[in-house]
Amino acid sequence: MKNNSRRKFIKKTSILGSGIFIVPRNVLGGVGYVPPSDQLLIASIGSGGKGGDIRNKWASKERVVALCDVHPDGSHGVLKSRKKYPNANFYIDYREMLDKESGLDAVTISTPDHTHGVIGNDAMNRGIHVYIQKPLTHNIEEARILTKTAKRNKVVTQMGNQGGSSSGVTKIKEWVDKKLIGKISKVYSWTNRPVWPQGFQMPKVSEEKPDNLNWDLWLGPAQYRGYRPEFHPFNWRGWWDYGTGALGDMGCHILDAPYKALELGYPKDVECSVANIYEKIWTANYYPEGPPAASLITLHFDKTSKTRSDVELIWMDGGLIPPRPEVIPAEDYLGEKGNTNGVIIIGDKGVISCGVYGLNPKLYRKGQETIHFDTDLPYKQSLDYIHHMEWINACKGGYGSDAYKKLTAPIEYSGPFTEIVLMGNLALRSYMLKKGKEFIGRKKLLWDGENTRITNFEPANQFVGRDRRKGWDL
Repeated sequence: MKNNSRRKFIKKTSILGSGIFIVPRNVLGGVGYVPPSDQLLIASIGSGGKGGDIRNKWASKERVVALCDVHPDGSHGVLKSRKKYPNANFYIDYREMLDKESGLDAVTISTPDHTHGVIGNDAMNRGIHVYIQKPLTHNIEEARILTKTAKRNKVVTQMGNQGGSSSGVTKIKEWVDKKLIGKISKVYSWTNRPVWPQGFQMPKVSEEKPDNLNWDLWLGPAQYRGYRPEFHPFNWRGWWDYGTGALGDMGCHILDAPYKALELGYPKDVECSVANIYEKIWTANYYPEGPPAASLITLHFDKTSKTRSDVELIWMDGGLIPPRPEVIPAEDYLGEKGNTNGVIIIGDKGVISCGVYGLNPKLYRKGQETIHFDTDLPYKQSLDYIHHMEWINACKGGYGSDAYKKLTAPIEYSGPFTEIVLMGNLALRSYMLKKGKEFIGRKKLLWDGENTRITNFEPANQFVGRDRRKGWDL
């Protein structure tokens, strides 16, 4: 690839040009010095909020040459990124940045969910490695497209579900591989999200936007509507046009452990229910523009060699938690402390429970002592650091290298995984479809994963992808 060639060329010319001897790099730059030929040229797209990751330790030995944000001084995070990298070129339009910064090796993408797909696809088609925050994309169609794009361009990718690099996930997989809980038939997963406004009618009256915010670029592929502070900078998660609700926010963190350990494929079907007391209140307080305040989603999967049984996976959000399996003592918390987030994997011989990111898993078996696995990290380490460094090392090693094989969330994995996560949102959106006064989407939806289609309710297929504004196609 062009960027690997650039690094090899710099290495060669630096050796040949000396003519006499080679000075060890630790003499030139001190302990820990990384020569320019070994540094990645990195840019961040979305440089505040979660995009502030670009200021963290993992990027310290690379060259951050460009920053991009549609709101250049709209948040403390963006200003801190600009202050840390005063020599980095700053852009408002990511397309201009990708055009002008032709030597880029890699980019991080930390924009709202609805622009992950179009930005990631553009970067990969230019041969640039990408780190995309979770969820990988806004919808199933985009996830399938990005999976193909990454493979075609042989770029190094990582989705930002840092829990994928947790030792807890590895331990859960080990317990499943050893069949310590027997045949697995059910998985519960849950979160206390949303922690943002959700489940009410989209505001109709626009307010004057900040002068320095490029609102059209922020909207990206979404239909045009006037600026509202409810959408930017944070509460966009509660609207389908921009976010993916509680499931999109936390599903990639929480479901990674069971999906990876059980080696689940595409689900056979999906159905849902939402929080409501009775019909009049429900129709007055839950609107099709966004997810409900709380929901329960059920997916069914065919058995795998790991489960040895068909599996029912149940997702709960909005503060709902599952019933306690008998084998878990009454005084133990479910998942993590406070029962706020977690996973319970149920087999015929025992139960595995863990918190978000697969942290601190526990193995319960009747009549046997509970096994606790401690996932505390060494001082100054973090899952975010480990996850990013996997990506950095793989970018330097190249597509298919040994370092690449150590990635825990490359698109070849995180693309299909994201599709599973977003299946729940497809069900939620179908649930609100009406014909006259009748709700017509309240049914189990049968899924053809290979062809990305609902086979028994055609109207649901409109939510597999999305309508995009002109100029924002993938």
